[in-house]
Amino acid sequence: MIQHDIISKNISHIILISSYLIGQSTSGLNSDRLSSLMGIDLKDKTFNELEKIVVELGQQKYLAGYIFQFIHVKDVSEIPDITPLSKVFRTRLAERDYFISKIKTLEKQVDKDKTAKYLFELHDNEKIESVLLHDGRRNTLCVSTQAGCNMNCEFCATGKIKFKRNLSAGEIADQVITVEADAGKITNLVYMGMGEPLLNYENVIKSVEILNHKEGKNIGIRHITISTCGIVPMIEKLADEELHPRLAISLNAPEDALRSRIMPINNKYPLDKLIKAVQNYQNKTDQRVTFEYVMIKDLNDSARHAQMLIKLVRNISCNINLIELNPHPACIYKGSGSAAMKKFASMLNEANIETVIRFRMGREINAACGQLGADWLKKAKDSGSNGK
Repeated sequence: MIQHDIISKNISHIILISSYLIGQSTSGLNSDRLSSLMGIDLKDKTFNELEKIVVELGQQKYLAGYIFQFIHVKDVSEIPDITPLSKVFRTRLAERDYFISKIKTLEKQVDKDKTAKYLFELHDNEKIESVLLHDGRRNTLCVSTQAGCNMNCEFCATGKIKFKRNLSAGEIADQVITVEADAGKITNLVYMGMGEPLLNYENVIKSVEILNHKEGKNIGIRHITISTCGIVPMIEKLADEELHPRLAISLNAPEDALRSRIMPINNKYPLDKLIKAVQNYQNKTDQRVTFEYVMIKDLNDSARHAQMLIKLVRNISCNINLIELNPHPACIYKGSGSAAMKKFASMLNEANIETVIRFRMGREINAACGQLGADWLKKAKDSGSNGK
C-alpha cells in the first residue's frame, strides 16, 4: 500500500512539473519553484531540521537519525526503504510530499592518472560535473555548486557557460554520496567545481553542515575547502559562521588592472577590499588561507609579478598554490610552462611564502582546474552553436 501511494504521488509530481515546463524553458526555470512543485527533499535537510520535521509529525526525535543515516550513509533514495521507520510514518511522510532526491550519473571518464570526472544530470535536466582526485591515501572530491557560472573569468571554461541556477544543499551533498558509492570513501572535499560557491552561500554552508555531521559522511571540517574568486561580503559572513572550513582565494593576479582584465569580479571587489576581507577573516578564525594562482604565459608569470604578489600577501598567513593554465576551446591564453613556474615558486619561497606547484591531474579528460564544461564548449564549437 505504501509503495502504491508513493508511486501515485510521483506520477502526480511528474504531471504537475510537465505542465509547468510546457510554457517555460529550463534556462529560465526557478529551481525553488520547481522544488516546491516536487515536494520537500529530505536530502536537503540538516540533522537538526530533520529532528524538527519528525517531532512536528508526532514522532520521537531519535527517528531523525535513521532518516539522516539511511540517506547519507546507505544512499537510500526511497522513503519506503528507511525500514526502521514504521509503515504508518513512512506513509505520512509521502502524503506530506516529502521525498528523497537523486542526481543521475550520465557519464564517468577516467584519466590515465586515475582522476575521474562525473557528468551528472539534475531533476530539471541541467548538468554539472564533479572530479575525483586520487592522491595517496586521500580521495579528494571537487564538487559543483551552480549549474553554469556568471563570473566569466577569462581562463575558465565554466565561466563561458551560461549561468542557469544555484544547486540545493541536497544536490551538492548528493555529489559526494554518489561518487563515494562508486569509488570509495571521500576523505577531502573541495568546493572548486562549476560555479562560485559564495554566490550560493546558504546552500553551500548548509551542505557543509550536512557533510560534516558525525551521523552522516563525517568529513572533518579541516578537510573541507571553499574556494572563491573573491565575494567580499560573503567572506566577511563566512568568518562569523560556527563551522570554519578552509578558505581558498582564486587570486591569479597581483594588481587590479590585470586582475580585472581576467577576472571581472575584481571591478566590484578590487584587491584592497579583498585583502582586507581575508585579513578580517583570519583575525576572526585564526586560520591560514590559500591563494590559488593560475599561471598564464607572458601575462602574470614574470619576476615583477612575483615581487608584487609577495608584497600583496606579506601580512597574511597563507600558502600559495601555483596552477598552470589548462587549455580549453574558449581560451586564448597558454600555460606558463615548467621553467617559468619553478622560477616564480622559487622567488615566493625565498620570501618565506610557502608555495607549491600543483601537478596537472585529469587534463586528458578535461577535468583539470578551469576545464569543467570544456567538453560542452567543444561540442558547441564543432556544431557552430553558442553553447549549452
